[in-house]
Amino acid sequence: MAATINRRVCGELEGDFVLFLIGIRLNRPWKPTWLPVFTAMPRMLKELSLHPELGMLHYRAHFGFPGSMLVQYWRSFEHLNAYAQSRDNAHLPAWNAFNKAVSSNGDVGIWHETYLVSPGTSESIYVNMPRFGLGAAGDIFDAGGPRSSAKKRLTTLKKT
Repeated sequence: MAATINRRVCGELEGDFVLFLIGIRLNRPWKPTWLPVFTAMPRMLKELSLHPELGMLHYRAHFGFPGSMLVQYWRSFEHLNAYAQSRDNAHLPAWNAFNKAVSSNGDVGIWHETYLVSPGTSESIYVNMPRFGLGAAGDIFDAGGPRSSAKKRLTTLKKT
């Protein structure tokens, strides 16, 4: 388990970034059509982790039933979109396989949401936590002085 940072800190990413949420929902878990969909994501995450130049900064998995979700931080929408459309990376073959095997038959639901984030439009606080979220994707700073409140953190980020 990661060591906790036992004080108030905040996470910040310099410049614009993308928050990307992606998930799967097993609508018919008794049908094995979900297995290839579910196993494709670890291959993509490994590829992205081994190649930081592709633009993914950090991810965290949240497992549940009947659905699971990944929270991902990307350097830019251009990085995310280039990865999604590249014939040289794992995503496009997995997407094509999904459309061939599952498409709209209702067995497996997949979804994503993309948020473009500019400086001064997000803030965070972590107390007695390991590096997490924005603090894992970017840098951490003591949450005091000009970063002591959500309003001040947002103002500080707009200036940087």
